[in-house]
Amino acid sequence: MAKELLKGNIAFAEAAIRAGLQAYFGYPITPQTEALEWMSRRMPELGRAFVQAESELAAINMVYGAACTGARVMTSSSSPGISLMMEGISYIAGTEIPVVIVDVMRGGPGLGNIAPSQADYNQIVHGGGHGDYFPIVLSPASIQEAIDQTVLAFDLAEKYRSIVFVLIDGCLGQMMEPAELPPMKPVKKEKPDWAVFGAKDRKPRILNSLYINPPDEEVVNIRLMKQWQIIKNNEIRYKDYYLDDAKYAIIGFGTAGRISLSAIRMVREEGIPIGLFRPISLNPFPEDEIDQLCDNVDGILVVEMNGGQMLDDILRINKGRIPVEFYGRPGGIVPVPDEIVPEIHRLVKTKNISDLNPRDSWLNRFAAKMEL
Repeated sequence: MAKELLKGNIAFAEAAIRAGLQAYFGYPITPQTEALEWMSRRMPELGRAFVQAESELAAINMVYGAACTGARVMTSSSSPGISLMMEGISYIAGTEIPVVIVDVMRGGPGLGNIAPSQADYNQIVHGGGHGDYFPIVLSPASIQEAIDQTVLAFDLAEKYRSIVFVLIDGCLGQMMEPAELPPMKPVKKEKPDWAVFGAKDRKPRILNSLYINPPDEEVVNIRLMKQWQIIKNNEIRYKDYYLDDAKYAIIGFGTAGRISLSAIRMVREEGIPIGLFRPISLNPFPEDEIDQLCDNVDGILVVEMNGGQMLDDILRINKGRIPVEFYGRPGGIVPVPDEIVPEIHRLVKTKNISDLNPRDSWLNRFAAKMEL
């Protein structure tokens, strides 16, 4: 199929439809409302279910109920809306049913703004809702990846009976670029053997997340942990650029990784041997690959559109072996390559591992620049 010029929000919405989405439940919130608007037209014309709920709380519980029937269901929202969904998300995880959620991140904390951000990393990657559970988290850096990973999300959700997040930001939601949509898949008619629906000719099935007896709850938790071991062994995804001869590396996900790649190309013209490691699966995180990267380079620069959330994971993996620097733009500010180039120069000049946390070092420099 030919490429066409697509807006990010519409691209992932149409990709979900073509992946066989049967029901969408959501509530409008910028900067992802175009996805809901697209669903409101396309789903009914295809004879599928669309509901604009009265709130994010209602939407996620509608998703919960529909997913229990074995249907392909999803919702999408943005940062404050995802926060409101967290109780329902934990219930879904405890019930072990497949659901896809797209989070188009915006500036915060609080109500914040409608500008692009990556500040939901900790909330999404490290749990969010209560209890022990492990969502799969995918992070595209282009419209094409947003399409491909949305389709993949449904397959992974059903394969592991898991929640799968597609974590993008307002940049990818609002930007337009050429991309290719997949062919339309038929909606699945067969029901999985765990789904709840009419039980006239079989024993009833019960799906819930309520285990009053603690030993029963412990069994569920251990089962989720064993499943997560399988996911970690099979679903690591990442891309790397220019690392074959690199003495230094930038680690950045999504839009921050994409912008960093432009900065890398600029400094490579100066002769600086630096490459990019871009995690795609933020959960499971490519820990072994980053661990090996720390053995092969002389320093790492972490770039994020937040105050250093993935940075903590990189520091944990590095274990103080090599210098790690950080550059972040929180609050909905999108960095440009020209900002990252001086940070690369700083990294190259760093010879010793500082006792100061790289977040504190960045914060002191940045706050002084802002005269704060």
